[in-house]
Amino acid sequence: MVKYQDATLDRTFAALSDPTRRALLARLGEKDGLSVSELAAPFAISLPAIMKHLDVLTDAGLIVREKTGRTVSCRLSAHPMERAMNWLNRYAQFWSERFDRLADFVEDKPWSTQPPVPPNAQAKVQASRSRGASARGRKKSSPPGRRPRS
Repeated sequence: MVKYQDATLDRTFAALSDPTRRALLARLGEKDGLSVSELAAPFAISLPAIMKHLDVLTDAGLIVREKTGRTVSCRLSAHPMERAMNWLNRYAQFWSERFDRLADFVEDKPWSTQPPVPPNAQAKVQASRSRGASARGRKKSSPPGRRPRS
């Protein structure tokens, strides 16, 4: 049975939905074990805002914070990302198979640029000539602006 409700997966994708949190994770990917102030340095937002983003990442299990004295350092935790990647890979495989089947279908069918002709439409129907010599032209529009009231 497929499990559709997974709170861990929901928290992971919710945490990854914010560009600032993704940037924080990218910085931790470059150098693991950065302090909170080192993580916050390149961002033009306040330290309390960075702390809120780190709280979301911690709740999702994407990072682990360790306090040594007065310094709080952060490092990546791979387990939630592994579960998210497994979920994404399952659907990538599903769609890859569907696109392969579609490509096989499209490549096997000879496509014509001409629209199909119904079997009973072989004879051409001529248009009525009565409209061809109409002397009446198109009604001209009124000039822009307000119209006088009648």
